[in-house]
Amino acid sequence: MRAGFPDFRLGNVLATSFTGTLSERHGSPVERIPTPHRLVDWLAVNGLAVDSCTTAQLDLARELRESIHAAVTAAALQAALPAPAVQVINDCSTQGRAAAILTPEGKRQWRLSSASCVEDALSVIAADAISIIAGERHGRLALCASPTCQAVFFDTSQSRTRKWCDMNTCGNRQKKARFNANQRKPRSVKP
Repeated sequence: MRAGFPDFRLGNVLATSFTGTLSERHGSPVERIPTPHRLVDWLAVNGLAVDSCTTAQLDLARELRESIHAAVTAAALQAALPAPAVQVINDCSTQGRAAAILTPEGKRQWRLSSASCVEDALSVIAADAISIIAGERHGRLALCASPTCQAVFFDTSQSRTRKWCDMNTCGNRQKKARFNANQRKPRSVKP
């Protein structure tokens, strides 16, 4: 990881992890891919390594990220999908060249060629977004209960009742706030 940048918030679902590259959307937003090199880092961490990224490709990545965020938020709220977001996702999905391969563990993994570019990696992210929005995977889209975060995450817990996008950040922050609020309450004295 490159020094001086906020850590990535990684999850098990590529598309929603990608939307997490901009966190705290309803508080003080944290941009986790502020430079083209940082997008290259994020893609590498997620198995989509590319050699370089231009400013225009970073802009396209951010446009895809925001389109996925808009579409998965609408899907989580069971609202109509925004047509402009759907168009961007579809356009990105069809622009890339990537191959699905089967791992020895029986999982699907995406492979880019050595000549792949950012658009190829973005097509994989768009395809992942399409699969979760279309309901092709077991789980449900949900919004983080943190009022400053409200990130969309894909809940694969058995009960499908997860409240936080990440227990180590939003969940712990909310638990700490609740604890501190309870500590400030005056305690009634029994006679």
